[in-house]
This record gives sequence, C-alpha cells and structure tokens, in this order.
Amino acid sequence: MRVVQVFGSSAGGVARHVFQAAQELASRGHDVVIAGGSAHTIPTGVRHVDVVIADRPRPADVGAIRALRAVGRGADVVHAHGLRAGALAGLALVGVNTPLVVTLHNKPVGSWRVRWVSRVLEWVVARSARAVLGVSGDLVDRMRERGARQVERALVPAPAMVVTVPDGARDRVRAQIRAQWQVGPEEALLVTVARLAPQKGLDTLVDVAGALVQAGVRFRWVVVGDGPLRDRVSERVLELGVPVVLAGRRDNVAEFLVSADVVVQTPVWEGQPIAVQEALSVGVALVSTDAGGTREVTGDAAVLVPVGDVTALAREVAGLVASPARVAELVEASTMQYATLPTVEMVGDQLERTYCA
Repeated sequence: MRVVQVFGSSAGGVARHVFQAAQELASRGHDVVIAGGSAHTIPTGVRHVDVVIADRPRPADVGAIRALRAVGRGADVVHAHGLRAGALAGLALVGVNTPLVVTLHNKPVGSWRVRWVSRVLEWVVARSARAVLGVSGDLVDRMRERGARQVERALVPAPAMVVTVPDGARDRVRAQIRAQWQVGPEEALLVTVARLAPQKGLDTLVDVAGALVQAGVRFRWVVVGDGPLRDRVSERVLELGVPVVLAGRRDNVAEFLVSADVVVQTPVWEGQPIAVQEALSVGVALVSTDAGGTREVTGDAAVLVPVGDVTALAREVAGLVASPARVAELVEASTMQYATLPTVEMVGDQLERTYCA
C-alpha cells in the first residue's frame, strides 16, 4: 500500500507521531511518503516530499495544495495530521480518487477569529475525509458534531526516551540533578515538562508557585522545555519572585522525571500528552490539570484537578510533598498504568484497519 503522511509546521509531538507511524508502516512493507517541511530528520525507509504547510493562511498555500495533489495521485491513501494539513489535503484531493484520513491532534484555542477559522476548517475536514481520528474524546465528539462520516480515537504511543535511567542508577541521577539545579536538602524538587506555549497553562504554573511560597512549602520548580512564551514566563517568575527555573529543551528528560518529588503539569488542553506518558513510564507522583484527554492517559494513576484551579493545584502538590507514603502509592500506580498505554504496534494495526475500511 502506498501511504502519504502529511504534516504541517507544528513542532514537537505531531512530527514525532508522524515519524513513528511512518516508520512502523514502512517496517510492515508499505511504501510510505512523508509530505512536510524539510527541517526534520526523515525515518529510514521512508521517502520525503518537501511541502510547507504553515500554521496560518498565506498565499503559498496554493502551492502546497498543488504539491499535495501531485503526491496524492496514485496513492492508496493520504493521511494528514493536524487541522490545517487536513483541510489543505481535502482541497487538494477534490476530483482525485484517493481516500483521505485526518488525525486531529489539537483543540483550537485562541481568539474568536481563530476559533471561527478553525470551525470552517473542521467543516472542510468532516466533508472531505473518509475517516477522522481524534487524539482525545472531546475531539472525537467535536468532529461527530461537524458531520464526519467515520470518527474514532487515535492511538498515540509515547516516544522512546533519548536518555533513559536504569533502576540501579536512580539515586545517583537524583543527586546529580538536585545538585545541578541547586535544590536544597530540605526542598522538594517539582518538575514540569512542557513546551512554553499558550496551551500549557504556564500562567497557572507560576501562580501555583506563588501559592506554594505563601503556604510555606520549600521547593524548587524546574520547567523543562522551550517555546515562544519563554520571555513572558521569565518576566512573571521574576515579578513574583518564585523559585521557578526554566531549564530549556533537554535530551535527558527521563533524568529530570526520576529526580522529581512531584511532577506537575498545568495545561489548558491536551490530547494524549506525551510528557504525561513519559512521566508514567518512569514511575512518578503526578499532579495535572484534567485537560482534554489527560484522564484517558492517566486513569487513576495521577491526581487531577480542574483546569486553571490554582488553589486546588497548590493544595494537592503541597499534600504530596508532605506525604511520602502517598507519593509511593502514585509511583507504583503510574508504572502499572503505563503498561496499559498504546504501543507503536497497536498504532500500526489501527492505521492499517482505518486505511482499508
């Protein structure tokens, strides 16, 4: 089967998921072509066509539609990832006898203009795609409301860690991370792994830090990740005078996670959050906002609170810092929950079934 995987300019999780899926399909003998930007390392055994799909409308979209139309001719299926990529692929395949599958990875957030444009794009996707996969239950419901013909929840496995931590090395790694980030002997280490972007609820994070300081909790909070809001978050941290450190993007995410007393995630919305899957994989005490598909990933293995509820987040984090027994329970539960999450092989099975439906 010749499969064309299309993705836009999105950084991080979407591109990783596309490459995972492409490599798995190629390993099963399918002829896989990735249509997307050239700023990525393409998996072995997969061909690449340079198609630039920006995160907002622009005149060059006409060229992207032409390129997608050309690469889509003769394919057995085109699989687009993301709302804009899906809508442009739908327009490109008008009059072309190639079925379209679209995976939606994000819920539209932003101004009323952004939401209105997104609604139009969703309408295009619903009417042009043979099947739509959504990374969370609310996206599945949303596309059913838009009239999509076949909709189901997408499977998204966690990517393999670049740097892992053997069980026997955890104490040494914890000591190194705590020393590197100047965590005092009486301080709890809180860790967040997130892109510094609006969807991740970073204002909430800084406010929670302020609430913990006022409550007398001794801690140091390390945020692993980078993004467009770095300067804004830095300014708020300085303004409130809270012990939050922006560590930037790191390859040794697992080392930060195993070193944390509590992992805290504060998103406004998530699909099947990769950072949460990574945290579960190493065994952590996790507190997160109950955003999007987060609960579908964590089950009962994390403490979940309403989105934006600073008081509840601070209360739960402080409670865990003061309760090693409860932390130990969550560490055990998170490891067990991770064993139930999707694998790359399960993703391949789902895609083959969807493509052949």
